[in-house]
Amino acid sequence: MTHSIAILGASGYTGAELVRLIATHPGLSITAMTGERKAGQPMASVFPFLRHLDLPDLCRIDEVNFSAVDLAFCALPHGTSASVIKDLPHDLKIVDLSADFRLKDPAVYKRWYGKDHEAPEMLGSAVYGLTEFYREEIRATRFVAGTGCNAATGQYAVRPLLSAGLIDPDEIVINLITGVSGAGRSLKENLLHAELSEGANAYAIGGTHRHLGEFDQEFSAIVGRKVEVQFTPHLAPMNRGILATVYVRGDAQAIHAEFERVYAEEPFIEVLPFGQAPSTHDVRGSNFVHVGVAADRREGRAQVFATLDNLTKGSSGQALQNANLMLGLPETEGLMLAPLFP
Repeated sequence: MTHSIAILGASGYTGAELVRLIATHPGLSITAMTGERKAGQPMASVFPFLRHLDLPDLCRIDEVNFSAVDLAFCALPHGTSASVIKDLPHDLKIVDLSADFRLKDPAVYKRWYGKDHEAPEMLGSAVYGLTEFYREEIRATRFVAGTGCNAATGQYAVRPLLSAGLIDPDEIVINLITGVSGAGRSLKENLLHAELSEGANAYAIGGTHRHLGEFDQEFSAIVGRKVEVQFTPHLAPMNRGILATVYVRGDAQAIHAEFERVYAEEPFIEVLPFGQAPSTHDVRGSNFVHVGVAADRREGRAQVFATLDNLTKGSSGQALQNANLMLGLPETEGLMLAPLFP
């Protein structure tokens, strides 16, 4: 059986990444793709690297026949997604790649995104899309809210340790570097090649990054009380990739053993030998996560590393992994592509 798929927002980076992945998927067929500003254009004119595929032309959202669609990926900008999703058919399966439904509390959403939510009555109705930790809930739902790419990376390095009580929840420091595609495809002066290349910089400093809302929500739920981590992202002159370095108080050998236990059966998560750190190069263009652990020079402290591709496992690959579960398909279908190297 082939399932009909719509991609809303196919003219952005995550939309194009969905097309690239679904092209290898035997159980999915793209029947509609939207791009409001590029409606009427063939996908080949927007993304020439997809020229070899037989794809429908881009259209407006109001032109999509949703009665003929089994699942819709919403790869729309933050804020826009909520206003669109609230008007979609209530029996349609949806995987949202935006930030609009990740947080459960309208007041928390307003704090981090600076405005009232477009559909506050729907907050809490979506299952949080970190597949490895919400697998059964995702399998049973019709509506998934994908995680933030930075938030996903940090959680792979921290969640199992909090659950096992192996680290101090009040002493978690996350330093993270991310590639420029995480900022989306719209034109921004600071992302011009001449201003970005040959340098790196911290941004959203002082605990202002929006993905902190996800860390707070998820880590506090695990521990059963308020948990606030320190988190500083850094923009690096690379197209894809995220690398998180996490400093924790805990026994490094026990931490490594817990990762090996928790992630032993996970098809997309590789735990490196003790003392090895991962590289963004080794997961580029793939749905894989690499996790590493090293002992700090101070006794009782450890360094934990996690890396993933922000467009794949951090967004579109995660979305496809969740869609597979929602549609009763093999979870790894269309996602076992080897990383691109070099």
